[in-house]
Amino acid sequence: MWPENVGIRAIEAIFPSQFVDQTELEQFDGASAGKYTIGLGQGKMGFCSDREDVNSLCLTVVSRLLERYQIKPQEIGRLEVGTETIIDKSKSVKSVLMQLFADSGNTDIEGIDTTNACYGGTAALFNSINWIESSSWDGRYALAVCADIAVYAKGAARPTGGAGAIAMLVGPNAPLVFERGLRATHMEHAYDFYKPDLSSEYPTVDGKLSIQCYLSALDTCYQLYCKKFAKKYPQEAEFTLDNFEALLFHTPFCKLVQKSVARVVFNDFLQCSIEKRALKYPGLERFNECTLAQTYFDRDVEKAFMTQFADVFEAKTRQSLLLANQVGNMYTPSVYSGLVSLLINTPTERLIGKRIGLFSYGSGLAATMYSMQVTKDTAAFKQLVSKLDYVLPMLNSREKVAPELFSQLMEVREKNNHAAPYTPTGSVSALFPGTYYLQSVDDMHRRTYERKPTIANGVH
Repeated sequence: MWPENVGIRAIEAIFPSQFVDQTELEQFDGASAGKYTIGLGQGKMGFCSDREDVNSLCLTVVSRLLERYQIKPQEIGRLEVGTETIIDKSKSVKSVLMQLFADSGNTDIEGIDTTNACYGGTAALFNSINWIESSSWDGRYALAVCADIAVYAKGAARPTGGAGAIAMLVGPNAPLVFERGLRATHMEHAYDFYKPDLSSEYPTVDGKLSIQCYLSALDTCYQLYCKKFAKKYPQEAEFTLDNFEALLFHTPFCKLVQKSVARVVFNDFLQCSIEKRALKYPGLERFNECTLAQTYFDRDVEKAFMTQFADVFEAKTRQSLLLANQVGNMYTPSVYSGLVSLLINTPTERLIGKRIGLFSYGSGLAATMYSMQVTKDTAAFKQLVSKLDYVLPMLNSREKVAPELFSQLMEVREKNNHAAPYTPTGSVSALFPGTYYLQSVDDMHRRTYERKPTIANGVH
């Protein structure tokens, strides 16, 4: 027997306590007004000083999830971390997290780290689901953790940075249930974005190729998802975007997601018979002869579908872009920050019993489109959403940092990326209560962490 309704039972999100305003960054960088805010669709960008690294982000998000949901450390049987922020070529972030389980005596926890650009968190999540649905499952929960610090060298790519971590508790009888048999994956070899220089946090990026890879993977995954849906539900009508109550995307920057929604509609348009097109897509007949492969950078197609189906983007996707707009690209947590944003921005009644589509993408490249069903148990779903009531207050309590200081703090990170021994200089007082932070790195590169006290009446 399969365990019933396997999915996300709890979700915790964290992001940096400091941000830089994208309008101010435009001025500081000498960029044209609106380049980052309108062109990329970004509002604010969260960033970490040298006080935080991928280990500290994961320590913070896992400890907060266990505390908020009162999960005993002994109840976790698998823990896997998806990240591309590598600070050690051998020792996994997962092994660092075992500190949180030491007092409980629970060392029987499977899983290590998973890496492929922004896709690692999704792989960790799928592995968690697979474990629970396998003969390896011992009845305990799995934890899938995604965390990254996305930083770029000075220049055009820097405003697409961000940072954050998300932890998801996976188990049976979940409020967010993964639909079995509806995962559509596309993987291929591409050098669109990669990090070959192990001494640097900065990636090598081919911007144009990266967007083409993302959109072509989206096309392939969506079409394959439609085929798998038809096979699983042969009695149902042909699958279209209408079948998703909401559609979430990995978000390098918000404008790409707006284009991606239009791209999915364009896929539906091409799948539709010529006779039906005139009714369903009036005024778009001029694109009847277009193909997907020819249109990755076709401004006419892009603009026509974005304009005509702007209401679809507003209804199905805009709600999910809050954290992406206010924090930036978190890399592996990105699509799950979209899930958190959707949950806190949408009336619960609208999502009860509905299907949410997700598209996860990691350069190099790996991509999957998959879906989850929201439970029909209103009380259980409302409880999950109510536990996210800290997200907006946390967002609003962040400290704005001038672009000059942001630039200086980025230089400190860049210069001391692999320094040892090293004592970080970033402000501890600026961090949120309950945050783990890097105390020191000794001459053997061993890292020590401390935790900032939590607020007296619980973790906030």
